[in-house]
Amino acid sequence: MQITWKGQSCFQITTQKTKTPVNITIDPFSPEIGLRPPTGAADIVLVTHDHYDHNNTKALLGQPFIISGPGEYEIRDVYILGIPSWHDSSGGKERGQNTIYVIDAEDLRVCHLGDLGQKELTEDQLEKIGQVDILMIPVGGNFTISEKEAQKIMSQIEPKITIPMHYSIPKLKVKLDGVDKFLKSLGIKSMKPEPRLSIKKKDILPEEAKIIVLEP
Repeated sequence: MQITWKGQSCFQITTQKTKTPVNITIDPFSPEIGLRPPTGAADIVLVTHDHYDHNNTKALLGQPFIISGPGEYEIRDVYILGIPSWHDSSGGKERGQNTIYVIDAEDLRVCHLGDLGQKELTEDQLEKIGQVDILMIPVGGNFTISEKEAQKIMSQIEPKITIPMHYSIPKLKVKLDGVDKFLKSLGIKSMKPEPRLSIKKKDILPEEAKIIVLEP
């Protein structure tokens, strides 16, 4: 599995269990946010909520299968579970709903929290999320959980690998905190971003939990 980050909550995942790879794009954004939208062909597109910085499905080539809400899906040996959640801490009264996605492919379980605003997950949500290998979590605050709330969510899920997302980067017009604030809250002074994450199940060590920062 190969994972790249395009900024905000947008990730592109390539999984290749068979000869033909499956390309998954999560939360493609509009150029209005100041960043270059993701390009290329997608087989599957996941949209966590209907805001312009997460729902620009037209930017992608091909005829992807678009998923934009809770439910269970199976496309080309990729299993996807959409779990309902809230974009705020007021039961959706401020920003509405958000979908958490769990992706099972290549014996890896990836969880993308979208623009989660809940200060903690419910028991029902945690049961559906299950044991996570790779967690993508917002840490920039303002429109989502803060860095401290992100720590709480991480302790609930206990992923093997955590990838922070939805934080301030150059050219982004959305006002968010930087990733350094999140890292410092975990006692990490600095971390060199990696261009991508290439990983297989055998690379996951059961006793290890680590943070990986990706380049946008």
